[in-house]
Amino acid sequence: MPAPSLPEPGPASYLDALRADVLAGLTATPKSLPPKYFYDERGSELFDKITRLPEYYLTRAETAILRQHAGQIAALAACESLVELGSGTSTKTRLLLTALLDHGTLRTFVPLDVDPVVLSEAAAKLSADYPGLQVAPVVGDFEHDLAALPCGGRRMIAFLGSTIGNLGPDARASLFRQVAEALGPADTFLLGTDLVKDPARLVRAYDDRAGVTAEFNRNVLVVLNRELHADFAVDKFEHVALWDAGHEWIEMRLRSACAQQVTIGDLGLTISFAAGEDLHTEISAKFRSAGLQAELAAAGLASRRFWTDRHGDFGLTLAGLAG
Repeated sequence: MPAPSLPEPGPASYLDALRADVLAGLTATPKSLPPKYFYDERGSELFDKITRLPEYYLTRAETAILRQHAGQIAALAACESLVELGSGTSTKTRLLLTALLDHGTLRTFVPLDVDPVVLSEAAAKLSADYPGLQVAPVVGDFEHDLAALPCGGRRMIAFLGSTIGNLGPDARASLFRQVAEALGPADTFLLGTDLVKDPARLVRAYDDRAGVTAEFNRNVLVVLNRELHADFAVDKFEHVALWDAGHEWIEMRLRSACAQQVTIGDLGLTISFAAGEDLHTEISAKFRSAGLQAELAAAGLASRRFWTDRHGDFGLTLAGLAG
């Protein structure tokens, strides 16, 4: 099968969204930036390193679930097409692809990601490794572009990793509603969620000894410097990870090491940071099974099966339309 053709990434729309998000986030109190802008080519490389760190259990736990249960998932979904939101390198997804192909139903894989470089490279490798599979990559943002995904046939939408935790409650509710609207009666939704556990262990997973997560966190400033002609002094921002017990989520922040001003050239904007002021860059919500099922139900989705690894660290939920 020929190598997949990648849709044009639409740089104008990406930059328009980036400008709007940066303007809104840096003029808010507290200042914030959306985590999706971590993932340029370098950010994706750093995140791949994070998944291999001893402190970062999430990827190993989810992979263990998929190794054990991918066959069951394939039999229950019996899908002709698999859509992956925020696909990245699709490394773990290969377990699903293999199981679905072995089951005999899968025809098409549609990876959706904001990074066209990573998406293109991953799609080319998948096409080479799965010659009978049609790989149809889509450059897009899973919060806004679900309607652009191809329809037809029985589908499974997969949202692996713990990316759903990067969304606050309102944004999660919106995404779940969009997924429900996109699903047909026979379609399924496979969702990965990190589960609530010892806070000290959670913090270590987001503040590793090697400093990879710190570099990943600061990479968002590198993106702004490059794309919006900003002048962040990247080394003058310290990585911070903390546990918010009330919301049951990890917060990542960049803390200004000194009083400083930053200019965003493309926006004609100058922002002041006080010494010790935090720039909020990510939340990573952790879930309990009952609460997750309630969130899905509110969007018209019903959990059909729930799997965890042997330590109960991570969960995979297979859901469909309620009723």
